[in-house]
Amino acid sequence: MNYTRFLSEMSKRRVPSVLRELTKLVLAAPEGTISLSTGMPNPITFPFEEINVSLKNGDTFKVNGEELKSALQYQPSAGYTDLIKVIQNLQDKEHGPQDWNTRNVLITTGSMDGISRAVDMLLNYGDPIIVQHPLYSGMQSLLHPYNPKYILAEQDEDGVNPSTLRQTLEDYKKTGSKMPKVLYLNPTGANPTGTTLTTDRKKELYKIAQEYDLLVLEDDAYFFLHFLETNPVSLLSLDTDGRVLRFDSFSKILSSGLRLGITTGPQPLLRQIELHVQTTTLQTSSIAQVLAYQLFKTWGNDELQKHYRSVRNFYKERRNLMLDAAEKHLKGLAEWTIPKGGMFLWIKVHNVLDTYEMVMARGITEQIVLVPGRCFQADSSKPSPYIRAAYSIASKEEIDKGMARLAALIKAEQKLKEESERA
Repeated sequence: MNYTRFLSEMSKRRVPSVLRELTKLVLAAPEGTISLSTGMPNPITFPFEEINVSLKNGDTFKVNGEELKSALQYQPSAGYTDLIKVIQNLQDKEHGPQDWNTRNVLITTGSMDGISRAVDMLLNYGDPIIVQHPLYSGMQSLLHPYNPKYILAEQDEDGVNPSTLRQTLEDYKKTGSKMPKVLYLNPTGANPTGTTLTTDRKKELYKIAQEYDLLVLEDDAYFFLHFLETNPVSLLSLDTDGRVLRFDSFSKILSSGLRLGITTGPQPLLRQIELHVQTTTLQTSSIAQVLAYQLFKTWGNDELQKHYRSVRNFYKERRNLMLDAAEKHLKGLAEWTIPKGGMFLWIKVHNVLDTYEMVMARGITEQIVLVPGRCFQADSSKPSPYIRAAYSIASKEEIDKGMARLAALIKAEQKLKEESERA
C-alpha cells in the first residue's frame, strides 16, 4: 500500500533525528567500534549495581552486567532490540505468523502513547474519523483538540454492527463530505461496554475498511481479559493489505506502572511514529523494557500463558460478583448486558435522562464513585442515561455495598424527577 494519502500534514513534515539514528547505529555496531558521536552518559557513573526481582510464583531473576548497562542507558526509539524480538515471537503465537519484512513492532510508553502518535500521524484538524460508539473516554479526550467530524459506529451487545456502519457510510458518502481515512475499534472487552466483537463481525468490518480504503486502529488493551473459551481472532490476523495498526498493552497483565505498550503494523507507518518518538520522549523507559524482557525470558511461553489464564479468571470472577450484586440491588431500576471481557459493567438507568449530576454531585453524598455515561460519547455535552461501574479493584463486599448505594442513588434521583414533574 501507498500510505502517503493517509498521513497528516504534520507527519509528512517529520524528519529523522540524526542523533537518534546514530544511537541506533552505535548500539548495533560490531565489537571494536569506537564511538565519539552520541552523548551517552558513561554507565560507570550510575549508582546502580544490580536489580533483583522476585516473582509471586517463586521465580527470581537478576539484571546486572551488560544487561544492566542496557537498562540504564539510552536505547533506540523503536524499542530495546531484544524485547522487540520477543514481542515479534509473541505476536506470531497469538495472531498467526507475521511477515516481519513488511511489518514491525514499536515499543511505546503504554498503548495510549502509540494511539496518540498514530492519531497525530493520520489526522488533520477537522478530519472525519469513524469511532466505535460509546467511545473510550481517553480516546474522546485525545481526539477533541483535532475537532474531528465523528462518524459513529454504534454498538449492540456484540460490539460494532457492520451492517449499521455500512449504511451510515453509504448515507455519509451521499452528502459529498470528505470521506474518513481511519476506523477506530476497541474490539475486546470494550471500554465502557464490555462488548467483544465476533470473528464474523471483524471480517465484515475489515471488508468495509477495504471497500472504503480505511486504516484500522485496533485498540486491544483488554485482549487478554476476554471471557471466551479461546482467544479472539484479531483484526491484525485478518489483515492482508497492511491496513491495521494494532495496539497492545502490558498495563492490564503485568503492571500499569511499567508503562509498556506495543504497536504492531506496517513498517512505513511505524517509521513515521518512530520519527515522532525521536523528538519527544526519545524512547520508552529502558529499565521497564529490560525488566519485561527478563520476565519473558525467565517464564517462557507456558508460564506466560498460565499467567494470562490466571488474570482472566480473576476478572471473570469479579465480573460475576458485580453481576450478582446488580441483579440483587438494581433489578427494576436499571438494565445491563453481560460483559464478555474487560473490567466494566455498562448500566442503563431507567427513568433518568442524564446521569451526570446524579453521579458527579449526589453520588459523592452516597459515598459511591462511578463514571457518568456522558464521558463516553463523542459529544460529551449530550445527556446520557448510562453509568460505567468498574469491578477491577473493589472487593466482594465493596462491590455489593457499591451496588446497594447505587440503587439508593437511583431511587433518590427518580424521586427528584417525579417531584420536579409534579411542580
